[in-house]
Amino acid sequence: MRIVEIKTAVVAYHGKATLIRIDTDAGISGYGEANPDAGAAAIVGLISELKSELIGEDPRNVEYCWEKLRRKHVFAGAQSGIFLIALSGIEMALWDLAAKAAGQPLYRMFGGKFRDRIRLYADCGDGDGPAGSPEGCASRARRMVAEGFTALKFDIDDLGHPAKFDAVNHTINGAELRFMVERVAAVRDAIGPDIDLCIDLHARYDVPSACRIASEMERFNLLWLEEPIPAENVEALKQIRMRSKTPICVGENLYLRWGFRELLQGQCADVVMPDVPKCGGLSESRKIAHLAEIYYLPFAPHLVSTPLGTMATCHVCGSVPNFLVLEWHALEEREVWDSYVHVPNGGKSILNDGHITLPDAPGIGVELNLEGVRKHAVAGYGVFD
Repeated sequence: MRIVEIKTAVVAYHGKATLIRIDTDAGISGYGEANPDAGAAAIVGLISELKSELIGEDPRNVEYCWEKLRRKHVFAGAQSGIFLIALSGIEMALWDLAAKAAGQPLYRMFGGKFRDRIRLYADCGDGDGPAGSPEGCASRARRMVAEGFTALKFDIDDLGHPAKFDAVNHTINGAELRFMVERVAAVRDAIGPDIDLCIDLHARYDVPSACRIASEMERFNLLWLEEPIPAENVEALKQIRMRSKTPICVGENLYLRWGFRELLQGQCADVVMPDVPKCGGLSESRKIAHLAEIYYLPFAPHLVSTPLGTMATCHVCGSVPNFLVLEWHALEEREVWDSYVHVPNGGKSILNDGHITLPDAPGIGVELNLEGVRKHAVAGYGVFD
């Protein structure tokens, strides 16, 4: 079996999500998805440039194909950023192909599964209207718990707060901190003590501010406080972790297993959250999970993908022992999100009661709904043309 073509499509989800199709001379195609945060133009262009280096390769040699591209381009930025995002999408499509060729679900290619269903947390953003208000946050929290979610996440970093010192300096002040506490208190009161609650700070603050916020959050028994500062200075992260009882979660902006090495060796976080279609791909995420397990840390991937990338990530989550919970970000784009795949057994969505069941169909286990892809395709990129 040899690769004969690689094509892309770009659809509207969380911005512009790039989908990848790899075709073979055996008539089998595999599909993957790259994280959308970097946009689509650079990802599509880079995949077009890399295509010639994979044509003729056996797609079942997934790790070889991945290393071939990464090592050749190490002087062109193959350690992080756009290159790794594009490579993650390609690697996902290779795994889909390899599993389809073997007639096996993807999780079985990874050594089998530890669980049948993957628990998701709903990213609730700023809550219902009025956006960012305590009552709006409480309303959205109650709604998502009623839909079956047992874990939620809210954003409390308000860049437009009138008390901010200025648009660049994010040192927290008393009025901002008080508003943060009011919002989290409203959510905790709404959902009770047994629903897991996470809070995201989007890597915006300095160490003193992060310590003040983490200390105030202790009363709410959070599952984690996410990225209180940028993740690249692990010693600074360790200061926050050591000063607070609130667990610290980090990882969506780290790449490859080497990007997590100092974080783990220094024991600078309580939960690791690599973004699977961004950090290097499915195999790399499993390796990061196994490294975290050495330090007895849970694995809770960040994710902003369509159902294709979400289901692929679920196979990773099902195949590692230390999985905790997976992000689901499509609350405000649910109808579009659901439209991108054919749901097994004729259902309306792969998501039910806050969980996704691992499919036993070969490959990732969901097929793209090309009608939905074409309907929401971003103009100018084509659809696997």
